[in-house]
Amino acid sequence: PYYIDTNQDVFVRATLYCPDPNLMLSTDTCVVSPNRYDFTTTTYDLIRGGCIRDPTYTNYYSLDKKTVQFKFRPRSFPRRPSAIYLQCKMAVCNKYNYFSRCYQGCMTRGKKGTSD
Repeated sequence: PYYIDTNQDVFVRATLYCPDPNLMLSTDTCVVSPNRYDFTTTTYDLIRGGCIRDPTYTNYYSLDKKTVQFKFRPRSFPRRPSAIYLQCKMAVCNKYNYFSRCYQGCMTRGKKGTSD
């Protein structure tokens, strides 16, 4: 868990460790929960399908396409301790395939992602 104070930003960095220089990492979905075992009942989305859902979410550009960095300010959960849990779905793509999920950005309903 991340133990947080009110109005405290949380910084996240995910890195793909792979010797293949043609791969890149992208964030598809991140969900915050006060319960480490339940990411469906009492949660909120930071980003879903590449679409930012939380106004405090800020993406940080990285020259290294294998690193994703962002920050957000967690909401408080009523009658919950100040621990939060973050679950993210990442996409690994060929960085030269501009039609891959990593380059599609926000996916609205009705569109289907491609895989590579």
